[in-house]
Formats: sequence, C-alpha cells, structure tokens
Amino acid sequence: MIITENLKCETLVNPKGIDVTSPRFNWQINSLARGVKQTAYQIIVASSLDKLSREEGDLWNSGRLASDRSILVVYAGTPLQSRQQCFWKVKTWTNLGETDWSTPASFTMGLLQASDWKAKWIGLDRAFSWDSVSKFARLSARYLRKEISASKDIKRATIYVSGLGLYELYINGDKIGDQVLAPGPTDYSKTILYNAFDVTPQLKGGKNAIGVVLGNGRFFTMRQAYKPQKWHDFGFPRMLLQLEIEYNDGTKQIVASDESWKATADGPIRTNNEYDGEEYDARKELNGWNKKEFNDAAWLQVDLMKTPGGMLKAQMNPFMKVMESIKPVSIKKLSSNRYVLDMGQNMAGWLKMNVKGEKGAAVTLRFAESLQPNGEPYVANLRDAKVTDVYTLKGDGKETWNPTFVTHGFRYVEITGYPGKPKLDDFAGEVVYDDLQTTGSLETSNSVINQVHKNAYWGIRSNYKGMPVDCPQRNERQPWLGDRTMGAYGESFLFDNNAFYAKWMNDLADAQTAEGSIPDVAPSFWFYYKDNMTWPGAFLTVSDMLYRQYGNKAPIEKHYAAMKKWLAYMKGKYMTPEYIVTKDSYGDWCVPPESPKLIHSQDSMRNTDPQLLATAYYYYFMDVMQRFASLTGHDEDIAGFAAEAVKVKAAFNKKFYHPSTAQYSNNTVTANLLPLAFHLVATSDSEKVFQNIVQKIQVQNGGHISTGVIGTQWLMRWLTLFGRGDIAYKLASNTTYPSWGYMVKNGATTIWELWNGNTADPAMNSQNHVMLLGDLLIWMYEDLGGIQSDATDVGFKKIIMKPSFVKELTFVNASHDSPYGKIESNWKREGNSLSWNVTVPANATALLYVPAGSTDAVKEDGKRIDAAQGVKFLRMENGSAVIQIGSGRYSFTTSSGTAGMGVN
Repeated sequence: MIITENLKCETLVNPKGIDVTSPRFNWQINSLARGVKQTAYQIIVASSLDKLSREEGDLWNSGRLASDRSILVVYAGTPLQSRQQCFWKVKTWTNLGETDWSTPASFTMGLLQASDWKAKWIGLDRAFSWDSVSKFARLSARYLRKEISASKDIKRATIYVSGLGLYELYINGDKIGDQVLAPGPTDYSKTILYNAFDVTPQLKGGKNAIGVVLGNGRFFTMRQAYKPQKWHDFGFPRMLLQLEIEYNDGTKQIVASDESWKATADGPIRTNNEYDGEEYDARKELNGWNKKEFNDAAWLQVDLMKTPGGMLKAQMNPFMKVMESIKPVSIKKLSSNRYVLDMGQNMAGWLKMNVKGEKGAAVTLRFAESLQPNGEPYVANLRDAKVTDVYTLKGDGKETWNPTFVTHGFRYVEITGYPGKPKLDDFAGEVVYDDLQTTGSLETSNSVINQVHKNAYWGIRSNYKGMPVDCPQRNERQPWLGDRTMGAYGESFLFDNNAFYAKWMNDLADAQTAEGSIPDVAPSFWFYYKDNMTWPGAFLTVSDMLYRQYGNKAPIEKHYAAMKKWLAYMKGKYMTPEYIVTKDSYGDWCVPPESPKLIHSQDSMRNTDPQLLATAYYYYFMDVMQRFASLTGHDEDIAGFAAEAVKVKAAFNKKFYHPSTAQYSNNTVTANLLPLAFHLVATSDSEKVFQNIVQKIQVQNGGHISTGVIGTQWLMRWLTLFGRGDIAYKLASNTTYPSWGYMVKNGATTIWELWNGNTADPAMNSQNHVMLLGDLLIWMYEDLGGIQSDATDVGFKKIIMKPSFVKELTFVNASHDSPYGKIESNWKREGNSLSWNVTVPANATALLYVPAGSTDAVKEDGKRIDAAQGVKFLRMENGSAVIQIGSGRYSFTTSSGTAGMGVN
C-alpha cells in the first residue's frame, strides 16, 4: 500500500496567518515496497473544505505534473490575499501505482498589507512605585482588557496579535493556544513578529472579554540604565491586537487595540526578569479580569505607544511550548526551612509547584546547575543573575503555580519557606523550548558516546529559545553566532530546525549595518560588532546547512546580497594588499588550557594565529559563494569569487605554510586542519600535513583533543575522511581531560562551556553550552551511523551511507527523520562478519559502501546482491562494494576481513 501523508506548508503543520504569498508544500510517501519513486503529483488548493472535497481547486489545481519533487513545491495558483483560508490535498503517482488523495491540510493567510492593520500600539508607558528601572530591572506585568459585543451568528473569528516583549492571550477567561513566551524574539526596531489564532470556538454571541498579559521579555531588557552602549532596550511593553469577526450574513466587524482599552500594572506578577526571575503574589490576583462584566472602573486608560519601528511580519517558526515534564529525583533538607531539590538532569524551563499554606506565606525558589561540596547551591558561575522566583500564597487551599514570562537553566532548586515538608510529588520540571520535532536517535556499543549524545540532546533543547542562545542560566543567554556556525548542522540530525534557523537568518540580516558589518550576537540584544570571519560566517554556513539538510534554498536566495555585502566589507576594511585578512576577534576560542583554573590558554603554542583563521575562512567563503551564486542565478559573480580565491590561496600558503616541515604556522591541530578542510593544501602535501595532525594528537596530546571552538567544527570528520576514524573514535570516547567523556565522568548531564568546566574560574563557566560540540554530532550520524545527505541531491533525496566501522564498536543504531521520511542504519559486527540493516524512505535513494573484498562476500537477505530486488552493484572502491538501492528495508551481510578495520 502506498500513502501520501505528512503534509506541510512552509515546513509547518496547518499554519495560521502566514505571509508567504507563494508558499511551499511538502509531503511524504509511505510504503514498505522497495524502489518506490514518485513520477507525478497533483495538488489542489481550495477556499473551502467543501470545494476541496469536490476537487474544485478554485485557488489552484496543478493538474498532473510529471515530477519526482515532493518537498518545497511552490504554490502557483491564484494570488493569495490577506485573511484567506486555504485547504489543500495532494495525490501522487509512483512507479508502482497511484495513491489516493491525502488527508486534507490547511493554511490561512495573515495580514499582507500595512493598510490591513487598524490596530494601535497600546500599553502603559511608565513605571510604577513598585517597579525599578535600574540595573536590576523590576517591572510588573501589564494586564490589558476590552469587552466587546458580537451581535450576530459568528462564522469565523481571528485574532492577529503581537505583545512585546511577551504576551498571554485570553478570550472569556480561556487561554488561547498552548504556546508560551510568544512571540519569537527579534530586533524589534527591524522586525516584529505577530501571531494569528482562530478564536471562533471561544467567541460567543453577545458580550465577550479579551484579556492580554504583557511580560518584559527582551523588549524591556533585563539590565536597565546600565551600559547603554552594550544593551539594546526598546522601552516599556506594548501590544498590537486586531480581532476580525466574520458573521454568517456576510458582514464583518473589527475590534482593534486603541485608547478605549483599560489596563493595570497592579496584578499578581510583580516582576518578571529573564535573568533574575519572576515574583507572583497570589493575593493580588484579579479574579475574573479576563471575563465579561468585570468591574475595571479602577483600571487605567491605556497609553497610546510608539511603534517599536520594525516591520510587522508573521511568525513563520514554531512557538515555544512546554515540551516535557520531568519529576525530581530527590529532595534534601539544608536547614530549618530550606531544602534542595534535584531534578536529576540539567534542563531549561521552570519549576511547577503545588503548595498549600497560610495567606501571605512566601516560597522562594533559587535555581542552580550544581551544588557546592556542602550541598548548598553553586551560583558563582551565574554571575549577577539572581535566578530567583517568589510565590506568595493567597491561602485558600491547594495552589498550583509556575512562572509565565521567565525560564531558568537548572538541575537544582533551593526551596525556602515552603509550608510544611515538601514532597517530590509537589514539583515538576517543565522543559521549555521551541516546538521542534525530535528527528534523530543514536545508540552505540559505547556507553560514553551514548551519554555524550544524550547530553548534547539536552543541551540543544535547553538553548532553543525562539533563537539559538549560548546558555540558559546566567546573565547572558545571547544568540552568539559562533556557537552555531557548524553546531546548527549537527543539531539538524536531532531536531527539525529548518524553520527555526531560517528565522535566525532573517535576524542576522536585520542586524547587518548599512556598511555591511554583521555582529557576533543576533538579534542584536547586545551591540557586539567586533568584525571577524568566524562568528558572522554563520550567515553562510547555517544557510548552507538549510539547503543541504532540508533542500531549503530560500535563505540563500533571500540573503545572497547581504552575504556578498558582508564579504566585500570585510575585504575592504581588513584585507592587506597581499590578500591576508588581518581581523579576528576570538581566535580558536576555548582551547583546552594548560592550567585547570584557566578559562583561556595563555600558551602561544596552543593558540592559532588569528590571521590564519581569518584568511582561511575568507577563502572558504569564496568557495561557498561560488556555489551560492550558481544556485541563485548569479552566474556573473562566479568568476570574481573564483579569481579572488586563487589569490587568497596563494597568499595564504606563502605566509603560513612551511614546506620543509609540512606545517602551517605554529603547527596547532587547527592551523593544519583548516587548510586541509578548506582545500588550501596542495594535493601532494595533504598526507604530510595530515600526519602532523596525527602526531600532534597522538603523541604530543596523548590522544586528546586540543582544538577550540573553530578547529573542533572540522576535526572529527576530517580525521575520518583521511582514514583515521580510530582517532576520531578515541576523542569521542575518552573519559580523561580534555574530552566530552570527561564531562560525563564528572557528572555532567549537558555539555559544558569549557573542557575544564569542573575546575575553571566561574567567571565564564556555564555547565549547559553547545559550542564545544563542534562537528561531533555530524560525525556521529554521518560517520558512525552512515546517514548523510548527498551534496547535490540535497535534503536526503540521495543518501550517502558510508559508516566508519571502527573496530572498537560492535554496533551502531542510528535513525533520522528526513524530509522524505525515516532513514535507519543499524550495523552490528561479530568477528569478521558484519550485518547492516538499512531503511530508505520512498522517493529517495541511497548509496551504500559495504566493506568487502569482493561482491561475493556481500549478501542481501541471504541472496547474492546481483539477485536481490532493488539492489544495484556499481563498483569496488577502497575495500568496499558500492551499492545503489531505492526505498525500502534491506538487510546486508558481509564476511569481509576488512569489516571493522576503520574503513571509511
């Protein structure tokens, strides 16, 4: 049976209020048969479900189109209008027959024109006596309300809303949606995201009440009146809301935020500061405030607020949500009224609490990642973040609470003032991050690698907060570009981060100056325009990842001019006449230092020449831009990029390469690795340069890692590519310092910021960072699991399955949910025999490299490969039989003596 399913519009499931006027459609074909290929498709888009059911595509009927394309198929129908409802379905034809029509899917259009907005920005444009506009900002939540009358039978009701920094929306007392911390964070002076909700079920005939709570988020920033040259502040919270009601008789009504709304700041949320925590006084709850007939006579008239300046755009990336709830594992008494709760896992989100006690009793929750030897919370590494929530009881029985507008990064919680003796069942840790599908799984015969993978999973989800942040706990939490330059690629195996990172590319474009500079932090909540090649280079590398992993070319097309402008800016300002780029800001950040207390190494022989880093990356980006130019139809730029690359390559080797020793610069691993990875090394010298890397790792570093953030982004794959998957495995499985396994051995449940995170100075020592992952996750999935997208047939249309069957591992089980469906690669070795079970999704193909001395050694389901259905032998290559397969499940065995010898 062949089914067409998993329909998505702009990579989202039934999105509401989109503003892409030519949206793109994805679907998957599900079949257990082998070799299923789509040969044609038909898409129908209709303005109603009734028309869709009658196959009346009044918006678009593609007709049968001969094509194997099933991802990011562009809408080509009637021009879509503001507010339009669209229902669609697809059927496919395959080489094995035609499918039925898919289950219908839908999307709605947002407000596409500025003139569609009738609403005004409103809020309370001042602080109150209980607030503090100071370094440690305290600002209470703003509560806004409006009663309206719906006079007729309602056909459809939609709210378009942006509440800055964050908002919660209610209709007649019901919270709308299960999202939290909306909308997504942006530089509000450039872009403001709005959300759309279908509120037809909540709106009633007659009187109705709309209520909105505004939190501070990144709009009213966490540190006020403090370092204005660094901190980007946008003012007091404000809201734009437009309710549009369509009645059954065809008439319409618009209710917009304006000066008629009422507001108060004297509600239960007394302060909400992402660094310092949220304080909630239940005695000040405004009972019924978001329902009709509430007496708001004492409330204030709202202030009309200035627009923040940014362009209103629909949020096209998933909301943040409570994605998981975990139970604590222990609770211990510290003193008479203080306890410490252990969640058993470093996480990001908040603590949900049940409590019963007298009115006015206050429970204080202070969060930490680890404990001191005496059992007290260790908070020195959080710097000046207060990370404290306070809940004051109203005293009318069991009360349940969690914060609304802040999250914390924590494993431990110090609980002070809890009435009675707290029990484990009184608490739950709610894990908050973007609603991204988990798409990867990996298990090996090595428990250290498995735990490092799990730690990475928890670290990544901790640091997805509508943007990729560096850490979730201290007074930083910023979207540093350098942490994701290659990290986003590895993360894409574990999470469907397509829309998430496409949104971030928009943030980077917003942050670019008129001159062309791109900052190190974007959105630019901190003004860090330091100019270097490595951090802003994420603009190119992440866009490249989106194309390779998802087939998503749109970010490259959209931002090509901005990327080109940035490179021209860097060349004009920092390149010498000899074609050396002189500007770098961070070096090979966080190499393992020579002393356990140090944050950064002071040893010049451990650190790589910044000019080598900058020039190597400039050359690499010339190569990337040639590909981008070809992809986007800018063929006229290709020759210029190529000519520039030739000059830079010659200059680079003249300045940094020592032919007599085949070493670059001071012979750090990174200094030799980048030229190899970027193809700056002459082919005749590559092996000699690589042997210097081997010597450095194996002999001088005792089989340990010595690279920082930059070098580690290329290390594992290039060791394996040059035939030393065994060294890569050793680095991945080490448990002595410095290594990822050393973190595990010392109790880490996420990834540390520093290799020596258990001993280094707390001034910069997060225990939940992702930047040191480098290309480890890519290596785990591509080189251990053998799941890699082809560089040309992207998005896993063609899968390269070429595991490094390192002899130290007896099995690897890996899977990845690609745009075409689930890919599985499970191999197991017993002696010199290897079994390898593979699943390829429909409408995709795979190229397998099976270790074998000859084709006679390879069997599929017990048959010779020339007799196996859907299996095509192509060639023998470096001790492997190269085999092409189509979709389906396959079971290969080989008895080659080469199996498990580190073949790649």
